[in-house]
Amino acid sequence: MARPSKASSSVSTPATHALTKLGITFVTRSYHHDPRVSDFGGEAAKALGVEARRVFKTLLADIDGTPHVGIVPVSGMLDLKAFAATVGGRKALMTAPAVAERRTGYVVGGISPIGQRTMLTTVLDESAFDFETILVSGGRRGLDLELAPADLVRATNATVGTIRRD
Repeated sequence: MARPSKASSSVSTPATHALTKLGITFVTRSYHHDPRVSDFGGEAAKALGVEARRVFKTLLADIDGTPHVGIVPVSGMLDLKAFAATVGGRKALMTAPAVAERRTGYVVGGISPIGQRTMLTTVLDESAFDFETILVSGGRRGLDLELAPADLVRATNATVGTIRRD
């Protein structure tokens, strides 16, 4: 898919508001979310007709007791050891879903890396740069945002590292 040429947002979430405020180009991609589905990223990839390696999920982990955000393709998993090492930590544990919701202001399955309640240290998996654009959650189930990986780095102040395992 070609790089989005303009911001397009008929939907307003903290994520779309933050991108607009930063002047970052993005495209909203909506789909019908089936409440029976728990593989949110897989559902998004299938519904939007995008390969799963291009759709990225936002995960929270506590690294040495401090919350961090990891962004990895839905086709893989977050490598907790690599994630901790990337930020200079020793041990990472996945954050409980209810805690992730409180920290980000988003519901699980719709947690966007952009526009979170509190900006957390964020790492984007390097595989994002295999694509001109990637998709991340737009801040609710059934809404993804398509944008360039470099723009996601800018919007989240992310570092880039190898934090996924297939």
